[in-house]
Amino acid sequence: MRVLGIETSCDETGVALYDTERGLLADALYSQVAMHARHGGVVPELASRDHVQRLLPLVQQVLDEAGCTVAEIDGIAYTAGPGLAGALLVGASAARALAFGWGIPALAVHHMEGHLLAPLLEDEPPAFPFVALLVSGGHTLLLEAQALGDYRILGESLDDAAGEAFDKAAKMMGLGYPGGPRISALAEQGDPQRFTFPRPMTDRPGLDFSFSGLKTYCLNTIAECGGRDGLSEQDRADIARAFEEAVVETLVIKCRRAMQQTGHRTLVMAGGVSANRRLRARLTEALGQATRKQQPVQVCYPRQELCTDNGAMIAFAGALRLAAGEHQQGLEIAVRARWPLTELAPV
Repeated sequence: MRVLGIETSCDETGVALYDTERGLLADALYSQVAMHARHGGVVPELASRDHVQRLLPLVQQVLDEAGCTVAEIDGIAYTAGPGLAGALLVGASAARALAFGWGIPALAVHHMEGHLLAPLLEDEPPAFPFVALLVSGGHTLLLEAQALGDYRILGESLDDAAGEAFDKAAKMMGLGYPGGPRISALAEQGDPQRFTFPRPMTDRPGLDFSFSGLKTYCLNTIAECGGRDGLSEQDRADIARAFEEAVVETLVIKCRRAMQQTGHRTLVMAGGVSANRRLRARLTEALGQATRKQQPVQVCYPRQELCTDNGAMIAFAGALRLAAGEHQQGLEIAVRARWPLTELAPV
């Protein structure tokens, strides 16, 4: 089965073609980061307009790269939520129209399920059941995945997601957008001993997250150093290092607790923040060593290019569900800006 995947949930236009026997055949992505950086963050109307401009040429590019004709496509999967409503409607409308014109089924895919399944595209994919850390600009949550669509939320952010906190901290320091990569790069030159930021909600039981207090602590530290305009490059580097260390250690502590509570030996990490090299290294170090009571945990994550939003994860998630017999009735085009992952039907 060959499935075309379309992703337009926010600021990346992604298209890919996945074959259930041959794997990923072609993958194309256009990022709007440069456009939104001029405004300090994503502008929804601009995002939607750009998706309209980029989507169909990317579809043709993917078909050409794969050497595939329309007649060889068996289905189309598209992101129906969560995300920006206008951006989602661009992809959903195009997918449903193409599917109708080509006489093939279309299937709405949950954006976060796409991220969750992205590590399964690797050469040595993890097997269900496992614990997953989904960490991105819009979401931070821990869940237990028993099977495709069978998910139980273990903990989630009570306010900002980790990626959102990175963006806001970067803006406080005048680093621009997107914040995560900029803070990570600057943190490499930072002194880890100069500042120590709090590890929020780690001094109490539970698996929920909160990063709003960490942002406030960061803002106060910037003020103590003379404010944003008074920061030296070393000040910025030291603050970036302390901020990144705090976020990473908080995520590691929560993941360790989740593994202990569930007893699973596989942790899957996905989403934009999963590209953070310090987070990958710390998780592997903290969970990959055996103790007297437990065997080491296998930490799995997708390749760098599949961490951010992309069409490959949508094509793959859609292919799994279409192959299991799931299909979409009628011609209604509907998207959900908010869509709890636990509402998905198990397959």
